[in-house]
Amino acid sequence: MTASDPSHDTRRAIEAVWRIESARLIAGLARMTRDVGQAEELAQDALVTAMQTWPRTGIPDKPGAWLMATAKRRAIDGFRRDRLLERKHAELAHDLDTAETPDLEAALDDDIGDDLLGLIFTACHPLLSVEARTALTLRLVGGLTTDEIARAFLVPEPTVAQRITRAKRTLSEAGVPFEVPRGAERAERLSSVLGVIYLVFNEGYSATAGEDLLRPALCEEALRLGRVLAGLAADEPEVHGLVALMEIQGSRARARTGPDGTPVLLADQNRALWDPLMIGRGLKALERAEALGGARGPYALQAAIAACHARARRAEDTDWAGIAALYGELMRVSPSPIVELNRAVAVSMADGPQAGLAVLDGVAGAPALRNYHLLPAVRGDLLARLGRGAEAKAEFERAAAMTRNLRERTLLLERAAQTES
Repeated sequence: MTASDPSHDTRRAIEAVWRIESARLIAGLARMTRDVGQAEELAQDALVTAMQTWPRTGIPDKPGAWLMATAKRRAIDGFRRDRLLERKHAELAHDLDTAETPDLEAALDDDIGDDLLGLIFTACHPLLSVEARTALTLRLVGGLTTDEIARAFLVPEPTVAQRITRAKRTLSEAGVPFEVPRGAERAERLSSVLGVIYLVFNEGYSATAGEDLLRPALCEEALRLGRVLAGLAADEPEVHGLVALMEIQGSRARARTGPDGTPVLLADQNRALWDPLMIGRGLKALERAEALGGARGPYALQAAIAACHARARRAEDTDWAGIAALYGELMRVSPSPIVELNRAVAVSMADGPQAGLAVLDGVAGAPALRNYHLLPAVRGDLLARLGRGAEAKAEFERAAAMTRNLRERTLLLERAAQTES
């Protein structure tokens, strides 16, 4: 089969349509069935029907509407067969009649924002583990296959499949409503949603394991999810703060590794390779977050730190004192040992390595950092700058033994070898 084969071209077109429409389709079906698992099954059935039909008939002008109408018909057939939920059967039948009006696309778009937002909040429900939320979000909202998710996080495909199945069962058995929460519950759930999206981005930006430092597809998917959420929850400042953070950090991707994949430290990066369009979008998103009163939100503060780096034309122009102050504010808003570790780096750049080491020593015993390779890596750097070569070498070697990322391990061992006693 060649790229010019019509059947091959149709299949690729169907796959493209599915990637674009699947989240909208599942969201609309979940609103009607009140069951995420059933909604996904109906959507998959519609996809199978499309793959059987469209190669013969051609792709319809409004493929999303065609898939939705097909899925609704399958839902009605199921309710008839099982003789369940007669009231819902009538509602679905009415919806189907409406969907078959001449303006089918407009009917499909009714409440689509609320549907997608509801799907995101449901997939990221705090009732689920972080791993389950991540897998379910990438599956339902991102449209990734279980194989793609498994390869992205370097875990077996059956593990991902099991997480997704259990997550859908848990939501169904708990009777979790398909809705966008309000008030305090919305704020709590939004934090979960943003956390999942940022976790996906971070795994792509700095892979915890494997042979590659970057996994660009995960960064792109997280950014897409963030942009979608920003459009659906336009008045939430932390959503814009997270988008700003991901845009600005993502702008450095091309400069973060050399031609052979070797990591390049921030101070050594060729800033001409930083993407100005992404930086511009990030700065605008940060302005939006600040205009909404969210300048002191955790993601907006991290975005402001990233913006300090983005605005510096040269590494030596970086406003390290300003970055240290922002990390201090972040510690007040969202305290964590990792934030303090980053503050130690900023303080060392602003006031010298001894000052940074004093901050680092204050957090070195935190349980959360016990197996975190960047703690000895940062300590090694500060000790090297202080001329304490033997101690620095030992810290770099300890960090290399702790990381599961091959590229980072190689870099740390090189730094250990270059550090003189």
